[in-house]
Amino acid sequence: MNRMLVVIFPTESDAYRGVSMLKELDAEGSITVYSTAVIAKAADGNVTVNQAADEGPAGTAVGLLTGSLLGLFAGPAGLAVAAGAGTLGGLLFDLARVGVNDTFLDEAARQLQPGKVAVVAEVWEEWVTPVDTRMEAAGGVVLRRVRAEVIDAQIEHEVNTLRTELASLRDEQARALTEHRAKLGAKIEAAKSELRAAQERAKAALDSMVREGEAKVRTLEERLGRARGDAKTKLDARMKATRAEYQRRSELLRRAWELAREAVG
Repeated sequence: MNRMLVVIFPTESDAYRGVSMLKELDAEGSITVYSTAVIAKAADGNVTVNQAADEGPAGTAVGLLTGSLLGLFAGPAGLAVAAGAGTLGGLLFDLARVGVNDTFLDEAARQLQPGKVAVVAEVWEEWVTPVDTRMEAAGGVVLRRVRAEVIDAQIEHEVNTLRTELASLRDEQARALTEHRAKLGAKIEAAKSELRAAQERAKAALDSMVREGEAKVRTLEERLGRARGDAKTKLDARMKATRAEYQRRSELLRRAWELAREAVG
């Protein structure tokens, strides 16, 4: 399953050793590494990005989580700078897209003490032991969360709630006295406006998710072409599972978009 990792190391050299070990595990077929970043906290508390997340859709989640950590340390002023620099991909603290909660973010921030360095990564792993063993050997402390489908569920819930509200208002307007219909009409237009906004969010989430899914499948295809034996079998199963998962999520978001469009009329 897809997981977000934040691995805290005592030194920068240890952190880059940790990145190398993740790549070794990837080459062995034990895990698939989609993206990594390295951030460091200086003795004065200043946090910098030593290695940015990989460019492209596959690096989106790591970029957002890295930016969120930077903003959390820097406060409101740091958030503004990060947003202006595009560090957060145009979104501040969009943990819903990352698929983790603020508890995970707070724990990572607490563990990243002055002088320490963190590797932020998104990986596919079936077992935690391979990563834990290698990272601990390099002096790392591993924090991880499964990427949840937070944004999908939020959009679906929002669309369904607004559809119900709009239907109720339309029904009330049909039965209302003439003097009340104008006010109800204004409420209906406001609900339709909210539904159009939800429809746009569903479309944006769908487009982003499709790009991310395609990028991950390409990554797995590249690994599959080089793999042999048991590693090849595992990667093939991983790729099929990834395709199926992103297809399922695409259908959910596409359905939410269609329901919003139909409700607006």
